Amino acid sequence: MEIFAHRGSSGTHPENTLPAFVEAAALPVHGVELDVHLSADGELVVIHDEKVNLTTNGKGYVKDMTLAELKTLDAGSWKAGEWAGSEMPTLAQVFGVFENTHHVLNVELKTDVFPYVGAVEKVAKLAAEQGMEHRLVISSFNHPDVKLAMDRYQLTGAILASNILVDMVAYTETAGTKRLHLSLPYALRHGAELIEKGCEVYVYTVNRLDYAEQLQQIGVSGIFTDYPEKMLGELK
Repeated sequence: MEIFAHRGSSGTHPENTLPAFVEAAALPVHGVELDVHLSADGELVVIHDEKVNLTTNGKGYVKDMTLAELKTLDAGSWKAGEWAGSEMPTLAQVFGVFENTHHVLNVELKTDVFPYVGAVEKVAKLAAEQGMEHRLVISSFNHPDVKLAMDRYQLTGAILASNILVDMVAYTETAGTKRLHLSLPYALRHGAELIEKGCEVYVYTVNRLDYAEQLQQIGVSGIFTDYPEKMLGELK
């Protein structure tokens, strides 16, 4: 079962920052997950929420700030004083961390609240420029964007889902991929059935060993965890 570092090594480092990604890059995990938004001037930046409030010392929407403005924010102090001054990275910077590693990068496009027109194209172009396209997985709750990434740019796509769709197996045919990234509660209830019907199931966010072992037993392909080093040491 593959292990992905969720937002980098986010249990021990400030999520979606270079310190978290550098830490994850040194681990023998399969891959790393991160979240991408567009700044006001169209730059790809790595942060989870639409607003900067939760993980920086700023306030407001990512989409309303330029890259220069976003770079002035402290994205580390909320976690611990030792991370004070950590910047919000660009996607190009994160790609740079993993340029010479084996890791698969799962880029979650946060286009489900704000559409961020052109985000798919920007990610695909950047991946091609930095030679990362063959190690890239595009996931999103905006399923048409996932299909666009697959159809136009031949990238690997994954459907993000946190609750029950009417017929998930049939939906995968429409979506064009059987790779599903499911919430832990959803996967615990329906994962085994979906796997039996041919779906490739990955699960977020798994920080307890007992859940990881249960998912492994039913044949889950991978998990996203905030504590990748701990999970590597405990999961057999």
